[in-house]
Amino acid sequence: MFANKKHFTSAIVGALVALSIIALVLSLVRIEDVTLPPTVKYGMVFDAGSSHTSLFVYEWDSDKENDTGVVSQNLSCDVQGQGISSYANDPPKAGDSLRECLDKAMKVVPAGKQRDVPAYLGATAGMRLLREQNSSAADQVLAEVTKTMQEYPVAFKGAQILTGEDEGAYGWITINYLLDSFTKYSPKAHTWVRPEAANIFGALDLGGASTQISFMPENSVMNWNVTSKFTLYGYSYNIYTHSYLCYGQNEMLKRLAKELIAESSSSTQVDHPCYPKDYNETVSLSSFRTSPCTNQSDPRLILGDRNVTLEGRGNASGCLAAIKKLFNFSACGQRQDCTFDGVYQPPVRGQFIAFSAFYYNFKFLNLTKGQSLATVRETIEHFCTRSWENLSSSYPKENPERLPKYCANANYILTLLLDAYKFNETSWNNIFFRMKAGSADVGWTLGYMLNLTNMIPAEPPAQVKGHIPSLWAAAITFIILTLALGLAALLLLLWV
Repeated sequence: MFANKKHFTSAIVGALVALSIIALVLSLVRIEDVTLPPTVKYGMVFDAGSSHTSLFVYEWDSDKENDTGVVSQNLSCDVQGQGISSYANDPPKAGDSLRECLDKAMKVVPAGKQRDVPAYLGATAGMRLLREQNSSAADQVLAEVTKTMQEYPVAFKGAQILTGEDEGAYGWITINYLLDSFTKYSPKAHTWVRPEAANIFGALDLGGASTQISFMPENSVMNWNVTSKFTLYGYSYNIYTHSYLCYGQNEMLKRLAKELIAESSSSTQVDHPCYPKDYNETVSLSSFRTSPCTNQSDPRLILGDRNVTLEGRGNASGCLAAIKKLFNFSACGQRQDCTFDGVYQPPVRGQFIAFSAFYYNFKFLNLTKGQSLATVRETIEHFCTRSWENLSSSYPKENPERLPKYCANANYILTLLLDAYKFNETSWNNIFFRMKAGSADVGWTLGYMLNLTNMIPAEPPAQVKGHIPSLWAAAITFIILTLALGLAALLLLLWV
């Protein structure tokens, strides 16, 4: 009987120990399915702007396509030469210009993944202007860049001309994606949360031929023709976005020069208040015929082939006054919800990221560190009074074609932000001049790729799988009880 009791007790101890081991193993096994390690995926986008073209290569983990903040920039390559629209008279050169950057991209993307890489080319205001002026030439340019990209082992998805509103909206998506404004994972809550609406940033983009503003208004927008609607991570966004063609900085400089020449009483020498004193530039009136922005007829000026010399005067106040004449503010009357040319805009709201030429001009003037509006004005005014000799000796490494234009560009930025978009002394502090967010450049290309590859879902991201707290607690309790019972049984066996 003792032997039977001993065997019975041993069996109980063995069973309890076995159950404890099983429970322990089960508690350590994660509920989620076992998967293979994620692989890296790639995507590439050409930004074919009016003054230059750039290629961006992005990468992300294949198992995190619906998460946020997981895309990083692998490569940024500036194409040599001007924008593809400049090859209207020789379209094959537009395609050839892309080869150097495409070759660099093939070196950073593993050979085994290249054929799965989605590749896009988006053309902006320069090609929009060319299409207005010569649609067949624009089509030929796009055909040539398509032909070149199809020669490379990538999944080319096409070349297209973006609308100005799309360009603004994609820039808005890029900024808020990179800054985790749409959604972020909360380790404390074990779920995805939506940041407060106040954390959504607006976007200010200034290119060579156009400028865009995009933001979430405080109230509903009265004019639905200027809104873009998105459903991102389960939430709907209605943003105001507008693009102003011919108001990019390069086209602005051409329009400014034409206006100064038209107003001048001299036919050969014209004062230019924005250019540094003792700086001269000769332009041909025929150059104004190359762009729809300056090709309009003007009774004050016949666009012949004669040359005119623009003589710099370094007049800060005169420069600002001349630039303001490029805007038709009177078309708005007394309306506060209007920028210029009668364009509707609700009041600006929230924080903004100003990038592209906004950033580059203010970076050169060392005005990207959150200076007050008074300091910005004072800095620009002082810069505009410096002579050409003083500037060229102070900035020997700066492009001599770009250096004399910073005064006009800076005053143009002030006019656009303050007089047109109606930022003021207070809201000026909500503008941040930046060109990067995290590891990626700020611009429309990332938002464009995210949209076309469906990497930003319309539904909220799924919650991360893991242990259910109640089951985890039950498993631990069971282990403790079984071990206690096993120990008691063992002591009983030894005692008997």
